[in-house]
Amino acid sequence: MKENDKEKVQNEKSGGFVVEIYEWLEAIAFALALVVLMFTFVFRIVSVSGPSMQPTLHSGDRIVLSSLFYTPKNGDIVVVTQPNSHDNEPLIKRVIAVEGQTIDVDAEADTVTVDGVKLNETYILEQDIESEGDAYEFPITVPEGKVFVMGDNRNDSFDSRSPGLGMVDEKYIMGKAVFRIYPFESVGGLK
Repeated sequence: MKENDKEKVQNEKSGGFVVEIYEWLEAIAFALALVVLMFTFVFRIVSVSGPSMQPTLHSGDRIVLSSLFYTPKNGDIVVVTQPNSHDNEPLIKRVIAVEGQTIDVDAEADTVTVDGVKLNETYILEQDIESEGDAYEFPITVPEGKVFVMGDNRNDSFDSRSPGLGMVDEKYIMGKAVFRIYPFESVGGLK
């Protein structure tokens, strides 16, 4: 092989290596951008703080939220960012009633009814409902664009019954909790 041919082959090899590295870097950058976009607009990971969602969720649990095209529904677990008197921190609660529904919280009978139907709440910590300082006189109809939320641990929950929060505007709902990713022994879907 001539000296010029050897030099030409060497340049092609080194040029091919640079192109290959560039292609790999481009693929990695694209993948990272896609992951960032997914976790910014479609999914988010949130940490649970406090006892208000026990026994369903515990302080320290990590959950995945789905937020793309989300519309609140009864029974959904959501993260609420509505300004509140509880240090304005995000709150994790369960949607009990949506706009147009009438909710009645009867502390004497320890029942919650929506549109006259008693809820079958197998997920709550205890059946005994305390009613000190409720924000509303029940029954009450949820206004347009709002939801009524409660914690599963009814007697240790800052929720829509509290004057410092009240009913939640749907624009302050970050998304629906769909999956627990931590602790590892409790990984799975949420109901």
